[in-house]
Amino acid sequence: MEFKVGDCAVYPAHGVAVVRRIEEREVGGKIKRFYVLQVVDNQMTIMVPTDNASSVGLREIISDKEVSNVYRILKNRTVKIDQTTWNRRYREYMEKIKTGSVYEIAEVLRNLFLLRHSKDLSFGERKMLDQAKHLLVKEISLARQTNEETIELEIQTIFAS
Repeated sequence: MEFKVGDCAVYPAHGVAVVRRIEEREVGGKIKRFYVLQVVDNQMTIMVPTDNASSVGLREIISDKEVSNVYRILKNRTVKIDQTTWNRRYREYMEKIKTGSVYEIAEVLRNLFLLRHSKDLSFGERKMLDQAKHLLVKEISLARQTNEETIELEIQTIFAS
């Protein structure tokens, strides 16, 4: 997949980024092309080799149709929540977030929301819940071309039922 300057892309664990430039740099005696990305949330700059973009997990924003699949995951209550220790769960969920997969992130958010009803979440799990929600809200709002507050309300409604 090719990105152009101005395109939005999702960089795993950091969320939505904008392609600011495409640069050429010499690396190991060879000229390589790089996407220069700026993360929307914190303005961090990331350089990703264009020929390596898919292997690092750089991907397009999901389509409006895929948002329905994400919401279906969030609504699914027939899942078995892992009752292992919080730190093992934390590591497992962090690995899912790092994949950058919107579906994996949705699973983490759903599982932590469901777990929160049966026990207190650790500080790390609460932060992870916020991170997963934030990543989903940002991407879904861009996919649906609507504001983040609307998406937050939709997600709250899903978990209120």
